Amino acid sequence: MCSIVYTGALNSRRVMKKNFKVEAIVPVAGLGTRLKTRQTKPFVLLKNKPLFFYAVSALEKNPLIHQIILASHEKYIGTFQRWVKVFRFKKVKKIVKGGETRQQSVYNALQCVDQDTDMVLVHDGARPFISADIIRQSIQLCAHKKAVITAVPVKPTIKKVSRRSMQVIETLQRDELWEVQTPQVFDKDLLMKAHQRGKKYKATDDAFLVEKLGVKVSVTQGSYENIKVTTQEDLDFAEILLKKR
Repeated sequence: MCSIVYTGALNSRRVMKKNFKVEAIVPVAGLGTRLKTRQTKPFVLLKNKPLFFYAVSALEKNPLIHQIILASHEKYIGTFQRWVKVFRFKKVKKIVKGGETRQQSVYNALQCVDQDTDMVLVHDGARPFISADIIRQSIQLCAHKKAVITAVPVKPTIKKVSRRSMQVIETLQRDELWEVQTPQVFDKDLLMKAHQRGKKYKATDDAFLVEKLGVKVSVTQGSYENIKVTTQEDLDFAEILLKKR
């Protein structure tokens, strides 16, 4: 059952309807304890704008995105409502109560996706540098493959290490390893089924739940600038990237 906390007014003139309907879910319920800032992570200022602004703005501007659902910590729903009005985000139709985990937040938002939606794009609110090209590529590939993730090849050598002995178990083949990012785009019904059947798992991304259904997930090239702001070092790097733009 969908528990909508906030619903915006649809302005159809601002939405470019395509022959398929794509809704975006943006989890913004994380408090950002690893960031170690006084401000809650979605509202940490990056060039005088809250962190979540950049991800939502990119989706707002993209003609392939029909509407946006934010999954917020219950305590900050009112704050998000005010920011949505300040920035005049016309595609943010719903703000729902997030869960204790990212997985629960996405599931709560899925309950509010329209029945006539074809695809659902999930993008972390803490990834401010998502490009229009990556959004487009992900959606176009999903139209054929039904499950798509954005990722980049890892650069360093990766070793599997025993937590108990802190000794190397094996060196993994670098050419087979990719660092997963968002957006991730899925057929709506497939993603709903994956979340409904995957409640017993602890998933850090939605693709994991789809994989558990036995469905192959396709990969589209991401960007090394599409970082997730998790630590203070990430925030410092984000400020450097913004100066380049």
